[in-house]
Amino acid sequence: MSVANVNGQSINYVDSGGEGLAVIFSHGFLMDLTMFDQQVAALKDDFRCIAWDERGFGETPVEEPFSYWDSADDAVALLDHLGIGRAVFVGMSQGGFLSLRAALAHPDRVAGVVLIDSEAGASSEEQIEGYGAMFAQWQIAQPLGELGQTVAGMIIGDSKLSAEWIAKWEARDRSTLHQPTQTLLFRDDITDRMGEVNCPVLIIHGEEDQAIPIETAEALAELLSDCRGLVSVPGAAHAPNMTHPETVNDALEGFLIQI
Repeated sequence: MSVANVNGQSINYVDSGGEGLAVIFSHGFLMDLTMFDQQVAALKDDFRCIAWDERGFGETPVEEPFSYWDSADDAVALLDHLGIGRAVFVGMSQGGFLSLRAALAHPDRVAGVVLIDSEAGASSEEQIEGYGAMFAQWQIAQPLGELGQTVAGMIIGDSKLSAEWIAKWEARDRSTLHQPTQTLLFRDDITDRMGEVNCPVLIIHGEEDQAIPIETAEALAELLSDCRGLVSVPGAAHAPNMTHPETVNDALEGFLIQI
């Protein structure tokens, strides 16, 4: 792994290198760049794969308030650092939030977007209250216990993978989650700007996602001017790229060869 000192941040990333079309992978909340290991392994021979830790996750620190517009700028600054002009943005959940904002703020840099269990909307009042309480408890220095199991079940839904991620969460300094939580809960709603996204978009969504129901993805697909399809993943929760990599990788490769 490497660190790029860009946009006032110290961004941890991996880069497969190569001359193929660049693909930048942006992870979901509580996750890190390793959640895309199976996609990078499958695609790196034909595409230049970059995965990075967003502010407050993995090995990228967070020191001040930020928005997903700032995160979009971070991703573009990382591309600048690597000498990449345009890339396909693949984002899972909050990674999709920033990828859509990159497509709006930097349309000349975004060759396409793949949204994995993501959305354009904002948190509801109920979500702000519920998730706010959940992640306040998350930051307490004690074993995650049932809370960890609940969150892992919601995001991953696979017992073996859940155990691996719970162990990773337990090993982290969870007190740093406050600012990323604020960014997540109080993000702006960009639904009414989806008609401005002028690049091709692929949507991949777990049919059993409880955090962002698949109906949200179906509604989003109708708002995009160049949606190349919605791939539903039977049996998958919020992170189908980890639990159902073959389905996701096939869909990704089919989309990328069209760009």
